[in-house]
Amino acid sequence: MLDLSDKRIVVTGGAGFLGKQVVEQLIQAGAKPEKIAIPRSRDCDLRQLEHCQRAVDQQDIVIHLAAHVGGIGLNREKPAELFYDNLMMGAQLIHAAYEVGIEKFVCVGTICAYPKFTPVPFKEDDLWSGYPEETNAPYGIAKKALLVQLESYRQQYGFNGVYLLPVNLYGPEDNFNPNSSHVIPALIRKVYEAQQKGEKKLFVWGDGSPTREFLYSTDAARGIVMATQFYNDPEPVNLGTNYEISILDLVELICELMEFQGEIVWETDQPNGQPRRCLDTQRAKEAFGFVAEMDFRQGLKHTIDWYRANAD
Repeated sequence: MLDLSDKRIVVTGGAGFLGKQVVEQLIQAGAKPEKIAIPRSRDCDLRQLEHCQRAVDQQDIVIHLAAHVGGIGLNREKPAELFYDNLMMGAQLIHAAYEVGIEKFVCVGTICAYPKFTPVPFKEDDLWSGYPEETNAPYGIAKKALLVQLESYRQQYGFNGVYLLPVNLYGPEDNFNPNSSHVIPALIRKVYEAQQKGEKKLFVWGDGSPTREFLYSTDAARGIVMATQFYNDPEPVNLGTNYEISILDLVELICELMEFQGEIVWETDQPNGQPRRCLDTQRAKEAFGFVAEMDFRQGLKHTIDWYRANAD
């Protein structure tokens, strides 16, 4: 077990939705708050090598959460930005960390790295069995390249870098911006605004057939910190719940929890995204004892309650 009590830890993206939870979990695991550094994008642009070098200087552990990320809409609109930004941030940060002798690098990847037609549940060994779903392939491939970089730096330099694959996250303080949010916050906001306007129809992209798996942000953060403490192997590790739900059932559940009585209208001319997503979570359980704890319905309720309290 890696003792965090005397470690200097930099958490990129540490002020974000997941990052705040990771910092909290690090402190619960024994890290000293004053030894946790959180670089902010306003004065630390990780697309610039010198900024990466400054971020890792005098540190022991790097947890790389920072990403340029969004839902299907953003991925369709800005594929070049998503590829470039995520590749440059990660590749340069890993190299800078290696150069200064960082003790451990924890890289948080993405479920979008998996092939479009991955057998369900997704096993880590299937990561290279095909091309990702087209709408998010640039983002997914950029993040997957970081796995190759960590494996090659381990092979050539003995660099201890581990790679985690969290499924879609959700929870309080998520990104509810309709231009860049993922499915759960986007739906919650859409239902809320329909209720505020007294609308009787809810328009939803696709046909409702795809399935997704969702991991509560606190569970994800706990898994990341457990991997930081206990996992040192080159193989990538899924972080998820192994619970799969269709978009149709998800929309109906959110409508039920928010007491929306209107009609759901499926916009079948809009993309569905990847047909199915559900992770095999055995490796995380066996390698460092991670099992998700939050009940999905309860997690959704917490997220809805938070948004209602903060919507204005």
